[in-house]
Parts: sequence; C-alpha cells; structure tokens
Amino acid sequence: MSATPTPSAPAQPTPFGEAELRGTTEKLWEAVSCGDEYAAYGVVLGAQGAGADDESLLLDVIGTVQRKVGEEWAANRMSVATEHAATAVNARVIAALAARHAPAAATKGLPERDTGQDRPGRITVACVDGEWHALPARLLAEVLRLRGWHVDYLGAQVPTPHLIGHVRRTGPDVVALSSSLATRLPAAHAAITACRSVGVPVLVGGAAFGDDGRYAPLLGADAWAPDGRAAADLLSGSPLKPPLASHQPVDDLPHLVDQEYTMVRRDSGRLVKAALAGLEDRFPVVRSYTGLQRQHTAEDLGHILDFLVAALYMDCEQIFTRFLVWTAGILTARGVPAASLASTLDVLGTELKEFPRAGRLINHARQALNDSTVPTPRSGSGVLR
Repeated sequence: MSATPTPSAPAQPTPFGEAELRGTTEKLWEAVSCGDEYAAYGVVLGAQGAGADDESLLLDVIGTVQRKVGEEWAANRMSVATEHAATAVNARVIAALAARHAPAAATKGLPERDTGQDRPGRITVACVDGEWHALPARLLAEVLRLRGWHVDYLGAQVPTPHLIGHVRRTGPDVVALSSSLATRLPAAHAAITACRSVGVPVLVGGAAFGDDGRYAPLLGADAWAPDGRAAADLLSGSPLKPPLASHQPVDDLPHLVDQEYTMVRRDSGRLVKAALAGLEDRFPVVRSYTGLQRQHTAEDLGHILDFLVAALYMDCEQIFTRFLVWTAGILTARGVPAASLASTLDVLGTELKEFPRAGRLINHARQALNDSTVPTPRSGSGVLR
C-alpha cells in the first residue's frame, strides 16, 4: 500500500541579500560597460522581479556602477564616448524603474491627483547652474518618490532665476541642490541664498561640497547629506525649518572683501594666455601643436584657473590642491608628463604675485604635487593633452 503523497509547501521567495545585490551589480556593469541597454534592463528588472527593492537597486546597484564608470574613465580604461554611453544607459534604466512604480493614473496618461495626504512633503531637486552631472540628483529624486515625497525634478544646469521662479510657483517645503564640481560652488552659494531668501530651506549634496560636507554651512545651506539614502533619511526625520530672515550672505565668506576672487576671475582669460606662453617657453613641443591641440591645452589651463578661482572663493587650499593632484593622476594614466602642471603653477605664481591668498594656494598646490606619489609615465611627450 503506497503512502499518500504529502502536498509540498508553496515555494518561498529567495531573500535578495547583499550577495545577490553584488551579483546584480556585476551583471549590470557588464551590460553598461558595453552599452547594452536591453541587457541592462533585463538585469535590473529581473532583480526587481526576484525580490530586490527599488531603493537598493537605485543606490546600491546603479549608483555603484555609475561610480565605477567614473573610475574607469579616470584610469583611462574607458573612453569619453564609452563613458557617455554607459551613463546614458544607467539613466534609461533609472527611468524604466521609475515607470514600474509610477501611479496608475500617470501610466494611463492622466495627471496624478495629489490629495495632499500621506505625503511627507513637496521637494524640488535640481543641479546648480553649470552642473551637468545629473545622475546623482536623479537617483535622489527617485528614492524620495519611493518614500512618498511629491518630487519636482528639474535636472542638470538649472539657472538660479529659473529655479527661484519654479520655487515661487510650486511652494516646496525643501530644495535639494546637487553639485559634483567644486568650480560650481559660487553658483551653489547664489542658489542657496536665493532659495533661503524666499523662505525655503536647502539641503545640499555632491562631491563639490567636500567629503564631509564642510563647504555646505559656509555657503549657508541648512543641511548636507553624503549620499541619496542619507539625504532621504535626514528628510524623513525632523523637517528642515524655514531660514531666518536675519541671515546675510556676506556673513558666510567674509574673506571675499579682499576682492582677490573677483579680480582673478575677471582676469582669467589673460592668465590662460600667459600660462600657455609659459608652457611654450618651457616645453618647445607646444610650439608645434596644431590649432586643435592648442585649443584643448587652453581649455585644460582654463579648468586649472576655474579651480583656483573656486579655492579663492572658499578660501580653501584643499579645493585647488586636490584638483591638481587628481589631474596629475589623470595625465599620468594617459602617458602625459605631469611636470607641465608645476610649470603652469610657476607661471601663475609670477602673474599673481600681488595676490597673497592666490600665492598661498599656488604654493600649497606645488608642494602637494612634489609630495604626491604619481608615477612618472613610461611614454608620451605631450603637455596637458
């Protein structure tokens, strides 16, 4: 007599833990690095179907892959075109995830009805004027939507007057500003000041504000967060209070009264020409550059001046020094002698000898380059480019 078979218990979903997230990250990297958009969709949406939560997919998978994209470009293992394609794929994958959790009315093409209930508030998320690295801000916007916020995402490069026009029309509880480049800190200061002047507190994030957010309070921001999850957690806690009307922007950076920032910024065009001429004197190969090579070199010199100007604005040596050391590593990875940077600093030091703060920043950067462990390239004779 055979035993009656016992019905099997229904299969339980496999927990999607750290190991599964790491595997998903590796698979997404493989798809993104070769620009395979549909494979990327399959990886992320497949993980979602297997139990991964959207916030982890956004921050721990897509965010991690995007950071690796930047690292690979910096190490010269990924071209600019490939980096752009990879970033575009990541952006479209984010959009695909967002569409999966869009309200039913929105997916039918109807406007979402906002009842004002069960939402923690309304927030505007934008990049400061001149900031084109929009993906971190987009990740934050989607995470906040997942957590119930009414989010107005304005994207990259938002001029401050247009930002304020939007804030006046929509009345958000908070503005979240993102910036990756320290050269955008003066623009960030203007945006923060403008938002707070109309009574809206500002949360900032991104590499521009320093690893520890040290520049955020100097620019008058009400709060800083190191990443999207920390920003969402902060906003889920105590609400940011409307700023006090008594605050004045001049209180943030009193050193600007010496006018060094204004005068060096105004003279940046002449300084770039002087630096290029100085490189021609020290590196004869520059004299034989094509017009395009000279244009690229002038652009690189302009970036160096932009970071010097930003460092003057914040009165912070680290902004200029870290950029120069990072640039030395970028040049070395591309087989270009980093010695051209020291020569550029020498020329700038001569041209700016009447500016004590600029001189201090240049001397500090020169010493940091001498102390850095950037290896001497084995080949290549170009200068900056």
